Amino acid sequence: MALELDSITVRYGRTEAVSDVSLSVADGEVVALLGPSGCGKSTLLRTIAGLEKPTSGVVSWDSADLAGVPVHRREFGLVFQDGQLFPHRTVAGNVAFGLRMRGVDREERDKRVLSLLELVGLEGYAGRRVTQLSGGEQQRVALARALAPSPRLLLLDEPLSALDRVLREQLAVDLARLLREAATTALVVTHDHDEAFTLADRVAIMSRGRVVQVGPPAEVWSAPVDVETAKFLGCTRFVPGSFVGLDLERVGLRATALRVDPDGLMEGTVLERVHRRDHVRLLVEIGGAEYEAVGPMTEVGDRVRLAIDLDGVARVG
Repeated sequence: MALELDSITVRYGRTEAVSDVSLSVADGEVVALLGPSGCGKSTLLRTIAGLEKPTSGVVSWDSADLAGVPVHRREFGLVFQDGQLFPHRTVAGNVAFGLRMRGVDREERDKRVLSLLELVGLEGYAGRRVTQLSGGEQQRVALARALAPSPRLLLLDEPLSALDRVLREQLAVDLARLLREAATTALVVTHDHDEAFTLADRVAIMSRGRVVQVGPPAEVWSAPVDVETAKFLGCTRFVPGSFVGLDLERVGLRATALRVDPDGLMEGTVLERVHRRDHVRLLVEIGGAEYEAVGPMTEVGDRVRLAIDLDGVARVG
């Protein structure tokens, strides 16, 4: 294992921001710390980086305790939400910063910078000022700068959250590709489950300072450990498994669990409709209860038939 967290707790006075967290990140693996705002995930990342001191527990790398190792000697790369670029430097000057601090010679430094700019899709941008770039381009520069010294671990704290939804989705795909092409070991903090599941080999769900579930994205998405986690992952209704034809005590339904289908076995009345970017979200009454569904544009009051889409169903607990 590359990174190992053993019973990490971080307290601020009487407040316990991180509580008894144990987690590992293997060499070349991308792990996402996923949870709502205030759950402790950024505090945990800062503790790994050495920016916060744990109240108890051990952060180790290849079995070596990092307690006495300062931030700049941990060889970890950091990318934050706002990128924190140097506005007075060019794109190349920002990317080359860590290499220059390490005494890499000019020729090798220039080759590395150009290679990384090509990797992040900014070939030809070396001479531009970062103030001339879009938000998405600036985050690509921040990523290239963090990767330049070949860090043994890359720590990303909500790296895409300041961007609009469409750009965030595209950059998440690009970032996943970049991390794999560079064979980078990474820990990504995010509150967005789409982002986490796009980027990560494994997802660690955090709630109130604790890691409550760890697993591959598909496993976490389809089988949340409890109702609270299922709600965070988009489940809005909880019903017996027999509702969807499964022999389970309880399942969670996301907005996509029911879809309008003329051959569907259930029937309901449309109470509300909301047009989203890529679909129409409906609120439908079925047997006196209200459920979310997706479908074509319909009118309030219409009777519709509905089918179950198991991709929108989660086994809970």
